[in-house]
Amino acid sequence: MTAQMIPADVETPDILVDLDVLDRNITRMADTVRAKGLALRPHAKTHKIPEIAARQLAAGATGLTVATIGEAEVFAGAGVDDLFIAYPLWLSDRKAGLLRDLARKAKLTVGVDSTEGAARLGQGLGPAAGSVRVLVEVDSGHHRSGVRPHSAADVARAASDAGLDVAGVFTFPGHSYAPGMPAEAAAQEQEALRLAAEALAAAGFTAGVRSGGSTPTALLTGNSAATEVRPGVYIFGDAQQLELGRCAPEDIALTVAATVVSHHAVEPGTPPRFIIDAGSKILGSDKPAWATGYGRLLDHPDARITALSEHHATVEWHSPEGPPALGERLRAIPNHVCLAMNLVDDVAVVSNGSLVERWRVAARGKNS
Repeated sequence: MTAQMIPADVETPDILVDLDVLDRNITRMADTVRAKGLALRPHAKTHKIPEIAARQLAAGATGLTVATIGEAEVFAGAGVDDLFIAYPLWLSDRKAGLLRDLARKAKLTVGVDSTEGAARLGQGLGPAAGSVRVLVEVDSGHHRSGVRPHSAADVARAASDAGLDVAGVFTFPGHSYAPGMPAEAAAQEQEALRLAAEALAAAGFTAGVRSGGSTPTALLTGNSAATEVRPGVYIFGDAQQLELGRCAPEDIALTVAATVVSHHAVEPGTPPRFIIDAGSKILGSDKPAWATGYGRLLDHPDARITALSEHHATVEWHSPEGPPALGERLRAIPNHVCLAMNLVDDVAVVSNGSLVERWRVAARGKNS
């Protein structure tokens, strides 16, 4: 799909999903992971769309990863019967009830990273505790949630004492989202999973599931320690992955259709700037310290989105050709596609320049 092939019946700004690129990305990851002897459990917080989940499962995914109970409810309601909530839940009475209900609808796995959280999880689930698997989260270098690998056995014992089924360990190598870090983060992930599995084995547990793999590391992960990977962004790609070299422009399946609405006067010798009608309320506002802008233009790789307001983005133009004319329609690439997807109710699904359908972002806003 070229810039001139944004469907005429799409108003800007709007999120476009290129169906052909999406399907190619889904198939490539599934085939590559399968060839390594690993299971694929994609993170659905990226897309939040049952139609995309169905495509991932049809391609061979063993189940889905989600971030919240609300997301799990949406996908269970859509017929997904194997779900992992990759988050150290702290159950309220209401959440405990929702989790008990989910355990009756799907094979359910939940993350834990503290003895207190494990005890509270078991107490909240009550008689249903034995039907819920837990994975102990370990910190492999991201330094967010997760225990040190050698402490995984303490959490496993607490979970077992609470009546929960300890199935293994997991980690999130989030520090892979930085230049030069994916290979190092993948190696640290493998070492953390290995050490944690050994700690569980020494305590009498079998770590049958050893789960890792972010989008930057999933294709680097081997099966020496891991048994499955949980990438999410790979289905769409975004400006971060492009800048990290983890995808190519032809792998970008999600863009924001936008219109040039203003030209900004600049001093002589200064790169031209213009304004498009897509701001932080559809692109999101993530900008890592290493990123060169707030996003890219898919068909103009030298351009950079240098500033955002709610409904406008400023684009700095570095091409020898003149900047796009007022009214020209462009495809912007968000920096962080997961945020963009949580900002819209539905997306335009396109193929060969035609609008083929719209998909509802069914798990949008399911943040708890």
